[in-house]
Amino acid sequence: MNYSEAITFLDAHLNMETGIVNDVAGAAPIVAGRRFDPPSLDRMRRLAAFLGDPQDDLRVLHITGTNGKGSTARMATSLLVAHGLSVGTYTSPHLARPNERITSDGEPIGDEDFAGMARVLRTAENAAGQRNSWFELVTAGAFRVFSDLAVESAVIEVGAGGRWDATNIADGVVSVITNIDLDHQQWFGDTKLDIAREKVGIVKSGSIALVGETDEDIANYLERAARDAEASAVWRKGVDFACDSNRVALGGRLCTLRTPTTSYREVFVPCHGAHQGENAATALAAVEAFVDGPLSESVVLNGFAAVLNPGRMEVVGRDPLVLLDGAHNPAGARAAAATLAEEFQALPGRIFVVGFLHPRDPGEMLDALGANRNSMVIAVAPPSPRALNPDLIVEAAAHRGIPAVSASTIEAALDRATAEATDDAIVLVSGSLYLVAAARAVLRR
Repeated sequence: MNYSEAITFLDAHLNMETGIVNDVAGAAPIVAGRRFDPPSLDRMRRLAAFLGDPQDDLRVLHITGTNGKGSTARMATSLLVAHGLSVGTYTSPHLARPNERITSDGEPIGDEDFAGMARVLRTAENAAGQRNSWFELVTAGAFRVFSDLAVESAVIEVGAGGRWDATNIADGVVSVITNIDLDHQQWFGDTKLDIAREKVGIVKSGSIALVGETDEDIANYLERAARDAEASAVWRKGVDFACDSNRVALGGRLCTLRTPTTSYREVFVPCHGAHQGENAATALAAVEAFVDGPLSESVVLNGFAAVLNPGRMEVVGRDPLVLLDGAHNPAGARAAAATLAEEFQALPGRIFVVGFLHPRDPGEMLDALGANRNSMVIAVAPPSPRALNPDLIVEAAAHRGIPAVSASTIEAALDRATAEATDDAIVLVSGSLYLVAAARAVLRR
């Protein structure tokens, strides 16, 4: 099996992320985005057993949350590497190639290693006599890769939810919940409490649980649930750790980050948006919990300085200024709007190249992004079967008095946006990570 054959093998499985199902033999059916089988980790555990239960070989820092978990994972990885540990990191989704999901010290595994992983997965799946999902296979493969590499730490990002996520067969020594907001209600429930109940399911007996949510009612619930799960300690944002100052700096933020042991002053975080300062505080506290003590100032400064966060307020063009942000829910869109208002106020013009996935409400997303009569919307379909019809976005924009057009391709949307952009305008590509990934590829070419 070579790399191309490995991709073909994986793509022959049910993929809940994309909605693509090339071969559903033995897999749970999906109707209108809802999965119709009782939640269970049994299938994932059987697959892992035929791989030798590699997740049990790892010291895991497990991260969930509605938004910010990917950024937090990358920051934690960079800090652990700067601290001198070997780090395997598993994140999702990928922007260009699935190798990006499985990294060693921040570098994606190579094509040959990816193909070798797929060969082992095919053998294990056949031995287990079952059909796994795409995400289950890649998750199990990541655990096996990290076990084979004998990494000293594994930073594992939850795919969705927590309690029934495929990553949850691993027992994290540190469990992080970045925040709670409404997302994936078709799977996890219609209230923030429903969402919180799913996400706190990653907390295991003896682990240190970090609660990044600051809404008092939800945070209190998460703390109680973590203690009921026999967490050894619960650290809360605003109490045990915090971003005490958070200022705009050239190319990112300048922050004072407080943990239970130390206050780290004037830390440069090379990411745009005040929310990234909050993510930095969470990542730093999580790493302190993981290594059981404070980090040196040089580790903190060098670790954050090395952070790369593609597709999250990423600058990919200067004339005009073009930003990519994978905000795919209203909370993420509001954070993007706040970042534009705070850090890019010198360029008041706004051209939004947007595409959303079903079941997003296009009007709610446009409102959250801050689109108004003085901006322009160019709607395009992300490369996903779940893509929302761009005409629905144009209709929602027209209802708000916002100039809007649709584009037949992402290339056409970007061409139109850059042609319309004046000297005082920003082009923001947002609404879906699938759109951002495709736009990033076009712009890099």
